[in-house]
Amino acid sequence: MRTLGEDRDKGTEEDSVARQVEKEFGQQFHCDACTKDISNLVRIRCAECPDFDLCVACFGHGAEPPGSSHLANHSYRVMEMLDFPIFEADWGADEELKLVTAIEQYGLGNWEQVAEQIGTKNRRECAGHYERVYLKSDTFPIPNMSVQLDHTKRLSHNRGPPKKIPKTERPPSSVPGNHEIHGYMPGRREFEIECENDAEQLIKDLEFLETDTQQDTALKMAMFGIYNAALDRRAERKQFVFERELTDFRKLQQLEKKRSKEEKEVYQRMRVFSKMQTKQDFEDLMAGLLNEMKLRDEIAQLQEYRRMGLTSRRDIEPFERDKRDRDVPRLTAARFSNRHRDETPLPRTPITKPPPTPTPTTLARKPAAPLDISHAEGLDLLTPTEQQLCTHLRLFPKSYLVIKETILKEYAKTGSLRRRQCRELIKIDVNKTSRIYDFFVEMGWIKQVKRGR
Repeated sequence: MRTLGEDRDKGTEEDSVARQVEKEFGQQFHCDACTKDISNLVRIRCAECPDFDLCVACFGHGAEPPGSSHLANHSYRVMEMLDFPIFEADWGADEELKLVTAIEQYGLGNWEQVAEQIGTKNRRECAGHYERVYLKSDTFPIPNMSVQLDHTKRLSHNRGPPKKIPKTERPPSSVPGNHEIHGYMPGRREFEIECENDAEQLIKDLEFLETDTQQDTALKMAMFGIYNAALDRRAERKQFVFERELTDFRKLQQLEKKRSKEEKEVYQRMRVFSKMQTKQDFEDLMAGLLNEMKLRDEIAQLQEYRRMGLTSRRDIEPFERDKRDRDVPRLTAARFSNRHRDETPLPRTPITKPPPTPTPTTLARKPAAPLDISHAEGLDLLTPTEQQLCTHLRLFPKSYLVIKETILKEYAKTGSLRRRQCRELIKIDVNKTSRIYDFFVEMGWIKQVKRGR
């Protein structure tokens, strides 16, 4: 025989379980007459009274709860269970309804609040389902209604609390690097000097007195509104810092070292847009911009090769090799001259003699070997003298033909061409440009402009 105390303890335990279920599973429905939980049962909804539900038993007895305006003769609607799938097998119709209602209430992107409203899904499941069914639908913006699913299958046995998302983030450690970043305290996730740090000065001395007039009260409430707005801005900035892990100073330094000078400049210019995007969106934007910059550099390099008459990888490789060979002696000579220029000359005494000045022959570059163009493309288009010129200047026939066409076109257009203008047209070694200009003058293709003209 159960005692009254046992019944009371059992009732308390059931109420606790009911509250826990309601907390875990979100929105619930209760009979307004007997307060029975009818969330997962067929219920009767009054069509005339707002937000009024009855269980089937109370509706059958014609219940009219005291204190309410509901009458037994009111029109009604039968609300059946909507736990059958319509778009995806693991999403019931009731969950679909809760999803769109929560998105309308909290806004698109607030998946944490949406998941709490649904109760049986976590934020990742909600975001993924909305993207698959609604955003990527063949009939966007309407979901694909032609999906064939077993609508008679009930999902009650699959229902349960939402799966918890495993936390992989390590808690911030209280290392000296964190404290050096504007007085950040990782254990409290606060800063010694907060954003708008003087916001509390506005309300610290406010008091609501019995003698306050209506205008005084309104003014004080307005000051509290200003303070709350400052707190919101402070919370937004802290969330921005924590989401992007800007307090991890060492990690930021390592990422900065890996970037080239051009990449750092792009990040510096685009940093202002990060506060208008999520962390992932900003990273995707920067990856796209850096990829675009890389492609532009490659295209510019290929265009330069094309202007030099190089159209294949077979021509480019020897060109780059010769270019490196030409640059090495020049850089060596530059370092040698800089080292001697920076040295402090010793005082001239009878014992010490001034160091010998390096003669031009010691710094002169060793002449490069003639280029073998016997198998180069376009050789048959050159005269023997032109072939000899290309061999000594180490120019490929196709590159020489491009240079020749450029010079002769400019000469035909202007009627005259100076050596300086020729150097501006042809962006190669000035010594090679002068040799080509003299060669064209000797062949009679162009006339040399006298200095007086």
